Amino acid sequence: MKSQLRTTHGVLLGLAVGGLFLPGCVAQQSDLKKTEKDFKQTSAKQTQEITTLREYEIPQLRGELEKALHLTKDLQARQEDLKYRSAQAEQQTKKLEQLAAKLETDGSTRYLWMQKSFETQDAKVSARLDDLAKAMESLKKEVIDVVQRTNEGLAKRVDAKLEGHQKELTEHQNRIEQVSQKFTQFNQALSGFREALTGLNDRVGEGEHASKNLAAKIDADSKTAATHAEDVNRSVVSITKALEAVGKKVTARLDEQDGRIDALVKTIEQVSHKPVSLQQATKSSQHSSLGPNETALEGGDASRVSAGQDTSGSATTIVPPQESAKSELPQVTSDPPDRVRYERLLALFREGDLEGAKQGFASFLDEFPNSNLAPNARFWLGESYFRKNDFQKAIDAYDKVEVDYPSSEKVPSAILKKGYAYLAMKDKKRASSAFKQVVTLYPKSVEAGKASDKLGQLKEVR
Repeated sequence: MKSQLRTTHGVLLGLAVGGLFLPGCVAQQSDLKKTEKDFKQTSAKQTQEITTLREYEIPQLRGELEKALHLTKDLQARQEDLKYRSAQAEQQTKKLEQLAAKLETDGSTRYLWMQKSFETQDAKVSARLDDLAKAMESLKKEVIDVVQRTNEGLAKRVDAKLEGHQKELTEHQNRIEQVSQKFTQFNQALSGFREALTGLNDRVGEGEHASKNLAAKIDADSKTAATHAEDVNRSVVSITKALEAVGKKVTARLDEQDGRIDALVKTIEQVSHKPVSLQQATKSSQHSSLGPNETALEGGDASRVSAGQDTSGSATTIVPPQESAKSELPQVTSDPPDRVRYERLLALFREGDLEGAKQGFASFLDEFPNSNLAPNARFWLGESYFRKNDFQKAIDAYDKVEVDYPSSEKVPSAILKKGYAYLAMKDKKRASSAFKQVVTLYPKSVEAGKASDKLGQLKEVR
């Protein structure tokens, strides 16, 4: 800027001097004056511009230059840092390449080693599986032999018991025939007695005193005859009841044997995972030989009745029937302890000792938790609570049958009785849900029919 000002000043001075030296040039003088004025104006402007440059623009330019220098220094530092980092990155890449090469070599060796180890393990596992298969086959054979032996033993025992029961039945039938024969003899004696009475009535006209005595004797004889006839009738009724009880107990024993065979087949199925066809075959064979029966009570009482008749002279004396001592049916001594205990508790329940049955079934479950009769004991514990009108505890027992023994045959009965308990508690919603559960889960069972009947009754009430 200063050099430009100097050149302009020199140019203007040269023009001014040239104008002075040119004589007679008025126009040039006027031009010079104008130029001087212009020069003065331009010089004033330039001085103002110079001052503004010195005061404002030059410091700003210096600040910008300092900033640019600072930025250039930062950029240089960053370039150096980048160079250092790039060098480090190159070193790291080299190290990574070396590690990758090592890993490839190690991976190949480890793969080969693992492959060999897997091959050896596969060989060992296959050998172990072969051994297990052989052991399972031998175990299946042993189980089949045991099942056959147990079935044969059970069949022999059942046959022996059936023969004993048939002998008892024939004995009872013979006794009934004897009683019937004696009853006919008694009827004949009674008819003869009536004939004697008619003869006595004809002789009444012989004397009032004799007739009174004879009438008294006749009344006494008729009363004794009536009492003896009543005793005979009662004895006949008791004999028929005893025979019915014996028949029920015999059928109950047979059904008990069915239950034992079913339980044994189930245990064998759980051990050897045999198909259900074996169980069905054993059931059908036993049912075809024994027939359908009801649940059995433990032991049995049979009353034995004997009647006699003694005739001396014209009077007839009838001996009333006397009951002999109670004879129990033979019990199987080879039964397991849980079976014996369960049958005793079931007999207590059916005799009406609900408190004893309840405590007994609870202790049975503590003593034999893994028994095949545990679900049945849990069910009868619920029944004991149900009979004592403790419905909530009964429901808890039925729920445990369903939860702890889902594959048991008592599950449908437990769910059905749970519905009955809810009905007794007047909770119709839960009762209907329990009945629906029985119908949907066990549609072909007897309990399903009862549950559907109850559902129909509940709908009618609504």
